[in-house]
Amino acid sequence: MKPKVAFYWCASCGGCEEAVLDLNEEILDVVGAVDIVFWPVALDFKQADVEAMPDGSILASLINGAVRSSHQREMAEMLRAKSQVVVAFGACAQLGGIPGLANLTDVKGIFQEVYRDGVTPVTDHRENGYALSLPELFDTVTALDRVIPVDYYVPGCPPTPNLIRDALHALLGAELPPKGSVLAPDQAMCEQCPRKDSKPEKLLVKEFKRPHQVVADQETCLLAQGLACLGPATRGGCNALCVRGNMPCTGCFGPTSRVRDFGAKALSAIASVVESNHEDEIVRVLEGVPDPVGTFYRYSLPSSLLARRRME
Repeated sequence: MKPKVAFYWCASCGGCEEAVLDLNEEILDVVGAVDIVFWPVALDFKQADVEAMPDGSILASLINGAVRSSHQREMAEMLRAKSQVVVAFGACAQLGGIPGLANLTDVKGIFQEVYRDGVTPVTDHRENGYALSLPELFDTVTALDRVIPVDYYVPGCPPTPNLIRDALHALLGAELPPKGSVLAPDQAMCEQCPRKDSKPEKLLVKEFKRPHQVVADQETCLLAQGLACLGPATRGGCNALCVRGNMPCTGCFGPTSRVRDFGAKALSAIASVVESNHEDEIVRVLEGVPDPVGTFYRYSLPSSLLARRRME
């Protein structure tokens, strides 16, 4: 029998699901090599179908998205029990992702912002003898490995087709990678950047600019042009797609294995190139990065040492 594979989508935008289709005709090879037993976004599977499977009967579950609701936690725990291997698929599952920026507030703050008419969702409601329920929304968004044990990580927002292909080949191979591996090159993105030869030996920045404020030169290191490119702190493997599109790296591939807190590493990398030793001048230069959390912890706040904002 072909090995069984499952895909599931927690708190994310859905781009990781679409990324699987970016394999194009190669997805036919995947379908030919495995039996997809659960993929709600693409095929008509139900939760009951997974509940009926024996524990450990699925070779690998690729789960994308952070965990921010009771239903997502329930599904993650169930797929963990049914699977021999669980893969945190994409930046949201690996690090918490952009949904993790909700950790700057709590459920009450989110509902006040979204439901300004004062009518907010409740988990349980009864009307005319009928009972309705919604999943509980948690105050804190968490990365997948804070909820269940994770065996492997595929980074990216979303992962690139070559990483998806290589990850599937690794999972179907005779010998699995070491547990806990991030299935991407363990080197900084700058090493793969097509502009790396234009990076000055001593890079110093007098002013940071936002991408919409300038038309960046397409050949020169973006950080040297005063754009907050996070390539020095970010794991490679993306083929520098954003830089090739003349946009700075935002850090979606997360840290290398030598970094504990990606946001702190990114902040350190940017602060180290400020061309001044005077406090007032340093403050002026860094004001060119008006959203430090959204810039340096865009994908990694839930998995960082900070994890969330403390709500008094």
